[in-house]
Amino acid sequence: MVETAKAFSDDETDLIALLANLSALIKVYVDNINWAGFYLLKGKDLVLGPFQGRPACVRIGEGKGVCGRAVLERKPVNVPDISQFPGHIACDSDSASELVIPLFKKGEVFGVLDLDSPLIGRFTSLELDSLGELSGLISNYLDQN
Repeated sequence: MVETAKAFSDDETDLIALLANLSALIKVYVDNINWAGFYLLKGKDLVLGPFQGRPACVRIGEGKGVCGRAVLERKPVNVPDISQFPGHIACDSDSASELVIPLFKKGEVFGVLDLDSPLIGRFTSLELDSLGELSGLISNYLDQN
């Protein structure tokens, strides 16, 4: 998945086109997920970007939900059971677990990569490592463009 993502990003100059392809790539390679996509920081809100899955929340306020926590903490947040996460934002009632990884541009949070699964405890160190590598690739792209 990461090698294919590198090939997508090598010559692409449009961020939205790149993120659209990467969300589709994640949906193909990562099994048992019902949503994969990006939220981009606009002012203090995270605004919906390219994704694969059911329609989603368009804006997430500062510090709200799992995505907001990942922005505030500046690190990945893995929630094995979202019913145990106070303040979870339920965009899809089928989601049971969530993994959010922040994206950086020149050291500042630019947005997040967000994945949902209908399975409790779906995300492990394998997903965290491979998707962390993917988010690093995106951050490098952002630094250069």
